[in-house]
Amino acid sequence: MTSSPTSRASRSPSPDGPRGDLFDPQCPTRRLLDRIGTKWTSMAVKVLAEASPEEMRFAELQRRMAGISQKMLSATLQGLARDGLVGRRVEPTVPPRVYYRLTPLGLTLEEPLAALREWAEAHMAEVDRANRRSEGQQA
Repeated sequence: MTSSPTSRASRSPSPDGPRGDLFDPQCPTRRLLDRIGTKWTSMAVKVLAEASPEEMRFAELQRRMAGISQKMLSATLQGLARDGLVGRRVEPTVPPRVYYRLTPLGLTLEEPLAALREWAEAHMAEVDRANRRSEGQQA
């Protein structure tokens, strides 16, 4: 008898409590993957990991992440901070200087995201060809 993905996951606790279960529609793992699976999160983690252990100012992050709006960068960093992946420090100047850095937990995310970025860069041409073939078949 084989076990379902759900039963296997629930038997594998993490050090901090029960392990998430991606196949359970109510599991917060799905929301977490939605947040960390975005291009902006991947870019922010990469830029902050390259600077680690140093901090980076908001404006420098925005310069390094071509194409991101101030609003999207702010939302991305707020989500990462809420999840404990990014630390935020504000200097009480006028205007305030805000600094960001990856937390130890955030640093553990860099390796899997780097692997995903590498895969995407290595296979993008192949995926583009498949998309063009699909579009040609639908026309």
